[in-house]
Amino acid sequence: MYNIKTLNNISDKGLALFNKGLYNVSSEVENPDAILLRSYVMHDMELPKSLKAVARAGAGVNNIPIDKCSEKGIVVFNTPGANANAVKELTIAALLLSSRKIVEGIQWVKSLDKSETDISKIIEKEKSNFAGPEIEGKKLGVIGLGAIGVSVANAAKSLGMEVEGFDPYISVDAAWGLSRSVKKAADLRSLLESSDYITLHVPLTEQTKNMIGYNEFSVMKKGVRLLNVSRGGLVNTEDLKKAIQDGIVATYVTDFPNKEILALDNVIAIPHLGASTPESEDNCAMMAAKQLMDFLENGNIVNAVNFPACELNRSSDFRITIAHKNIPNMVGQISTLVAKEKINILNMINRSKGNLAYTIIDTESNVSQEMIQQIQRINGILSVRIL
Repeated sequence: MYNIKTLNNISDKGLALFNKGLYNVSSEVENPDAILLRSYVMHDMELPKSLKAVARAGAGVNNIPIDKCSEKGIVVFNTPGANANAVKELTIAALLLSSRKIVEGIQWVKSLDKSETDISKIIEKEKSNFAGPEIEGKKLGVIGLGAIGVSVANAAKSLGMEVEGFDPYISVDAAWGLSRSVKKAADLRSLLESSDYITLHVPLTEQTKNMIGYNEFSVMKKGVRLLNVSRGGLVNTEDLKKAIQDGIVATYVTDFPNKEILALDNVIAIPHLGASTPESEDNCAMMAAKQLMDFLENGNIVNAVNFPACELNRSSDFRITIAHKNIPNMVGQISTLVAKEKINILNMINRSKGNLAYTIIDTESNVSQEMIQQIQRINGILSVRIL
């Protein structure tokens, strides 16, 4: 029986995937083998000794202490792409809202004196104050071509926009999904210089924090529309304020408002609705549940943020999984101990990611607890499981 602790309300469609005879899923379980969450902040939480995995039903993992988990051999999963359609749709809405002054117009209409006898006449007289350009034929620069960025680029292209994308780390899968008519920017500067609209679709890291600041605003077209439904920290607020005052940014649309942002003119602030659809919540929960089950039952890793992707079809009923540091001769030491016990290795795989690595070994017969203890004593071993 595997214990799964939920730290947020999780979609019933995701929870329904757990086999009730094999899994105990609840917010009250003790000694959890895995934690399933959405936005709950884990940084001050003491990690149980039983914990083997954490799965975030969503893409961002800022609420999870990844370094602390890595040190203990705890695999942290997320669900990239599961909410891509929801975020894409909000981005397209943001694109239109940034251009046509729809929000401002609606707010003005609601402010009209209801006692006026001829509202329609007032509207016809004042509606020109809320005019804005069409997006067809305009150029959209997409920064970040993951699942969401690719989806946005393709959708904008179908709406008649000229689309240029920039992502030095684009994956093969993302490249396959990108429309051939989407141009590749030579570099970030050239995209910023030539775009009428710019949309951000990159994660918030130390490298991307404040990636849009004074230097970037200084090369943008006057009157550019900037969209950010990715993460608030990507844009430097003080530099954004000056760019708005100088007429460089005509409209800034963000899904991550804060006190400073709300004080700025020409900002459309959305209350973090990017993935707030029932379909997205279902998709994220189901993906997270499937990843956890495959890891707990088979040791396979898919969509981990701290350990490498590592999958191996079972060759036998006996499997060892080992999370360890990425140091020389680790696999040699492990296989030597298995050989000393006179057990054949039927199949194995080892993968690394930065300073961490992961090994799966299928053996002809079961291994002794003593051998597992010997593996655990190897310098650099983080966790060992027998499945």
